Amino acid sequence: MEIRVLKYFLAVAREENISRAAENLHITQPTLSRQISQLEDELGTKLFERGKHLKLTEAGTLLRRRAEEVTELVDKIESDFSAPSEISGRISIGEGALSSSEILMKTMIRFRERWPKVQYEIYSNTSDYIKEQLDKGLCDFGLLLEPIDIEKYDFIRLPMKERWGLSMMKDHPLVARSYITKEDLKDFPLLTPSRSSMQKEITSWLGEEIDHLNIFATANIITNAHIMTDLGDICFMSVEGAMNHMQRDQMVFRPLYPALELSSVLVWKKFQPLPVAAAKFLEEFRNMLSEYEGA
Repeated sequence: MEIRVLKYFLAVAREENISRAAENLHITQPTLSRQISQLEDELGTKLFERGKHLKLTEAGTLLRRRAEEVTELVDKIESDFSAPSEISGRISIGEGALSSSEILMKTMIRFRERWPKVQYEIYSNTSDYIKEQLDKGLCDFGLLLEPIDIEKYDFIRLPMKERWGLSMMKDHPLVARSYITKEDLKDFPLLTPSRSSMQKEITSWLGEEIDHLNIFATANIITNAHIMTDLGDICFMSVEGAMNHMQRDQMVFRPLYPALELSSVLVWKKFQPLPVAAAKFLEEFRNMLSEYEGA
């Protein structure tokens, strides 16, 4: 199975039309049709349901996911080795909405000022998704919120703490409080993070099971949950950095008391040499961190 054919397949899946895909690929329609038919024969299954529009079968949907992973990895390899005589290529970074993202962004800006041919690809998602991308070789670095299993990774633990609290609308009854206690949490519907390790941290802070709270919903990406806060007294537990990322003037953040503060870590895959650009970026990040700690 050739990478070229997988890219043909992805083009057809995207366009849902052989003619448009062939035009975008600059090949003839019969050639593309023949390549797709040969791919189906090779795999021994139908990939498309033919009709007015081509629709992926269940097997086709599975192949699309795998083909996207393979072609993305190949593109990254080509990028890493595109210009060995200078620092260039693409650096992939996964990160969440954390206060420590600020030092990561400053590093990215300063590094690119020095090496303008470097480009970045940023994944903003859950820690579990970012770890999955790291394991597949599709991501060079991940900025993750602890607690998280980092046994498979080399890491740098950042000195700044990620403070947890409650985000809410400005007219919420709890806005008058300077901080939020566990008793305050029981009076209002909450959105909480769905990650089990984070729920354990909240349970430990509460001194009781998290189920005793009025849980309206859980969310894997807590920054996406803010759209629900317009529905009334619903508020959500998040790190302060998530509030900063949303930049919504009508929302406020109140920290928990006693404080619940966690660390974040920059991780990369253990026992795997970094591409030249990524290795140089890591040096720059260490330098930036030293400047931050010395300030």
